[in-house]
Amino acid sequence: MKAAPDIAPPWRMPLLALGFACLLAGVGAGLFRLGWSVPLFSAQQVALHGPLMVSGFFGTVIALERAVALARRWAYLGPLASGLGGLALGLGVAPAAGQLLLALGSLILLAASLHVYLRQRALFTFTLALGAACWAVGNLLWLGGLPVPAVVPWWAGFLVLTIAGERLELSRFLPPSRTAQRLFALIVALLVAGMGWSAMSSKAGDMLLAAALVALALWLLRQDIARRTVRQAGLTRFIAVCLLSGYGWLAVSGVTILGAAGLEPGSMSYDAALHALMLGFVFSMVFGHAPIIFPAVARFAVPYHPVFYAPLALLHLSLLVRMLGDAAASPAWRSAGGLLNAAALLAFILVTAGAAGLRAVRSSAEKP
Repeated sequence: MKAAPDIAPPWRMPLLALGFACLLAGVGAGLFRLGWSVPLFSAQQVALHGPLMVSGFFGTVIALERAVALARRWAYLGPLASGLGGLALGLGVAPAAGQLLLALGSLILLAASLHVYLRQRALFTFTLALGAACWAVGNLLWLGGLPVPAVVPWWAGFLVLTIAGERLELSRFLPPSRTAQRLFALIVALLVAGMGWSAMSSKAGDMLLAAALVALALWLLRQDIARRTVRQAGLTRFIAVCLLSGYGWLAVSGVTILGAAGLEPGSMSYDAALHALMLGFVFSMVFGHAPIIFPAVARFAVPYHPVFYAPLALLHLSLLVRMLGDAAASPAWRSAGGLLNAAALLAFILVTAGAAGLRAVRSSAEKP
């Protein structure tokens, strides 16, 4: 039977828009929790900052990227479900409905990831599938009644393993040795064990998870081709700077957990560790890959410009301010850092959209 063809790029745009709507809702909830007066879509939005960012935004964008790579219509049901689920949560619809849609979206991403793995059995496709499985486990446990802090390790594992798997895939240009690949597999195993153990409110699990994060950061810093491409120019160098700085934040997250002897929800160290991971590590990857991902998903070019460094620099500065506030137990500094976090994300969106729009205008002007 002939497989259903892929969908046209214009039909992917609403799915991408759903993801960014969840980002807007998640950032708004985060700012409100830090004491800033921002408009909200609903009262329940405040308590859902984490789910909106991880499952609503990142989950939708990653599922959309995977669907484009797989080129199967059924795979697009994943980002559709997760995007609608995040939107439902943000708008104040019954939480169970949003949670159910997020769980469905993650299960479809898992099915798509397993499909890819069965077509190409490799360590990187296995890692990507394992990351999707972590997201599904976290969403199902949350749907089953577990509180958000109990499933955060699974959601963190989803993002970390997805990025690690994608970087391992690109390492084919400078293949790691067999020993390095075995070490990578061991680190992944420890990471998954730490996630499961940490999710059971185990301090020992927190420490194992933290140690695995630091080990993975060191592995990526040593093995990633970015160590060499950072010496080049233009977009290639910008991507490398994003990657290497992101790996630094990944290590900072793990070291912060180790220094605090665990993850205590609501503590300053909890805020510092999670935002070093989710903002410093994950968004550095997003900033670096946006000029590649958006053209692949939406078929519009995002030409590189040196101004791309401005949102990246602001992201790092904002995190330093926030973490200084956490270290000094200063709500004012942490709140200021949070506002700068949001400004960095807004600057990234504006710069990316501006570069794409300028390219479109120039292309139209060049046509006869």
